Amino acid sequence: MLLQIIRYSVFAIFAGAGLVALGGWAVRTRQVNPFSRPGRFLRGATDPVLEPIENWLVKTGGNPQSAGWWLFGGALVGGIVVVSLAQWVLGQVAFVSGSANSIRGIARLLAFYGFRLLQLALIVRVMGSWVGAGRYSRWVRPAYVLTDWMLVPLGRIIPPVGMFDITPIIAWFGLNILMRLVTGVI
Repeated sequence: MLLQIIRYSVFAIFAGAGLVALGGWAVRTRQVNPFSRPGRFLRGATDPVLEPIENWLVKTGGNPQSAGWWLFGGALVGGIVVVSLAQWVLGQVAFVSGSANSIRGIARLLAFYGFRLLQLALIVRVMGSWVGAGRYSRWVRPAYVLTDWMLVPLGRIIPPVGMFDITPIIAWFGLNILMRLVTGVI
């Protein structure tokens, strides 16, 4: 029910953004005379929404004529993110509420989220290495702290393949197997 309300709200915002972009386009391209009654109405309805976007585009060196496209695209991408995040949060709430009925369920839940945290740290570590944020970067350091215990010994055993270090991939699969074993035993 809540997810449907979020989806309909996001769709309404997306449709409104599309109408504002279309109205702004119609006035700017003179499909509608800007000085006629409909033109003045469209300008009054679209300018307060499009003007901040136009100002931002001018400051960043963009074309203010494309403010409608930015509004439309931002509403589309933002809507997808909001709906996906809401789906994930509601799924996690259902998962936690279903698992927190007993001590065994809580232990399984803690083990599951612990393994997921380690997998997230692996992803952050790998992506940090791609952008040059290494071990001493303030943002990536926690990922190194969480994953060094498994990647350093694997690095001693498994040589790099060319210029690629495959130990994070092996650690990922090892964590998946270990997570299934541990959560199955608990």
